[in-house]
Amino acid sequence: MPRTNYIDIMEKNHMEIPWHDYTNADSNALIANADLIEKASVIGRVGLIMLSCGTGAWRVRTSMNKLSKELGVTCTVDVGLMSIEFNCFDGNDCVSQSLSIANTGVNTSKLYRMEQFVDNFPNEEAHLTGEMIHKRLDEIEQIHTLYSPVKLGLAAALACCGFTFLLGGGPIEMLFAFIAAGTGNLIRTKLIKHHFTLFMNIAVSISASCLIYAILLKLAILMFNIPSVHEAGYICSMLFIIPGFPFITSGIDLAKLDLRSGIERLTYSIIIVLVATVFAWIMALLLHLQPEEFTTLHIGKMLHLILRLIASFCGVFGFSIMFNSSVPMAAMAALIGCIANTLRLELVDFTGMPAAAAAFIGAATAGLLASFIKNYNGYPRISLTVPSIVIMVPGLYLYRAIYNFGIMSLTEAVSWFTSAIMIIVALPLGLIFARIITDRTFRYCT
Repeated sequence: MPRTNYIDIMEKNHMEIPWHDYTNADSNALIANADLIEKASVIGRVGLIMLSCGTGAWRVRTSMNKLSKELGVTCTVDVGLMSIEFNCFDGNDCVSQSLSIANTGVNTSKLYRMEQFVDNFPNEEAHLTGEMIHKRLDEIEQIHTLYSPVKLGLAAALACCGFTFLLGGGPIEMLFAFIAAGTGNLIRTKLIKHHFTLFMNIAVSISASCLIYAILLKLAILMFNIPSVHEAGYICSMLFIIPGFPFITSGIDLAKLDLRSGIERLTYSIIIVLVATVFAWIMALLLHLQPEEFTTLHIGKMLHLILRLIASFCGVFGFSIMFNSSVPMAAMAALIGCIANTLRLELVDFTGMPAAAAAFIGAATAGLLASFIKNYNGYPRISLTVPSIVIMVPGLYLYRAIYNFGIMSLTEAVSWFTSAIMIIVALPLGLIFARIITDRTFRYCT
C-alpha cells in the first residue's frame, strides 16, 4: 500500500501563488519596460522570500525599495511576521497586493543569496525579462536546509553542550545534554519536515529531550553510582528551542518603529518560550527533576577562560548551523560569538557588573565585529550577529521562572523572570546601538 503523505489527506491552507502567470513567457521586453503588474510581482516576491528567511521588516522594506527605484516604481510596504501588504504606483496605475507565507523560520543561506540578488539587480537582473527573473527566484526559493536532520541534531547537541559548560555544568551534564538535545532537535526537524504544527513540534521535542536526559541520568546512577546532583543539566538539553532570531529582530523592528512586525515577532517568541518551558516543567514534575544549581568546577582562571572561548565557539557554531548557515558563515559567527560572549562572562565574574549591563556590552561587541567583517566578506550582518548572541539569551532563567511559578514559589519566580527580562532587553539594545554607530542608513529616521 503506498505511503500516505500529509498533502494527500489535507489541502494547503495557504494557496501557492502562480508567479509566472504575471509575466508573458513569449515577451522579450526587459523588466524595466514591463507593465506595473509584472514589476509588482517581482518586487512582492523578493520581499516575501526575504520575509521567509526570518529577517526583519526594515531589511525587507529596504530590499523592496531598492528594486522599486530601479524599476521606476513608488512602493509603500507594511510588513508583519508572516505577511506583506504593499502598493506599487507609477503615476498612471496602482497595484495593491497582500502576500503571506505559510510558516516562518530562519534560513541564513537563502538570505545571503537574496541580498546578493538585490545588490546585483541593477547590473544583472534589470537586464532580463520578468519571466527570466522569476526563474532565478525559483532557484533561490529552492534553497531549503543545507543539512540533514541528523546533522541538525548534531548541531543542536554541540550548541547545548557548549551552553551547559557556560552555565556551570561539568563533563557529565555536558555529555547527557549533548545526547538529549541532539535527539530532541532531530525529532523536531523531522516534525517540521512533515509540516506538523508549531505547538506539537515544540512539545514533543522538549519532552523527548527531558525524558532522554532523565533516562541517561538514572542509568548512570545505577551503573556508575554517580550522585544525583547532575540532574541540573536537564534544563540545558532543551535550550536548542530558544527563538533567538525572532527575539532579536523584534527588538530591531521596534527600534525602527515597525511596531506591527516587532510586536508580532515578539509574540511569536513568547509563544515558543511559554510552550517549551511549560512542557519542560510538566516533564520535570513527572520525572522528579529539579532545577538545582550546578556543582562548582574547580579549575584555574586561565583554563576557565580558554574553555569558555572554546565552549562559546562551539555553541555559536551549532546554533548558526541550525539557522542553515554555510560552514564558513557559521565559523565566522562563532568567532564573533566566542569573543563577545567570553567578554560578557568575564565582565560579570571579575568586575561585578550586573548581568544585563554585561549582556549589552557583549551584544554591542558582537554587532561592531559583525559590521567590520561584513565590509570584507559581504555576509548579512544579521546572519552573524544573531547566532553570536543567541548563546547569551537567558533560557535557564526563563525556565526557572516558569518552574517556580508552577510550584507557586512566587518570590523566586519573579526574581528569575526579572533577571531574564533585563538581559533580553539588553541584547537587542546592544545590537541596535552597534548598528547605529556603524550603519548611517540605520542611524536616521526617513
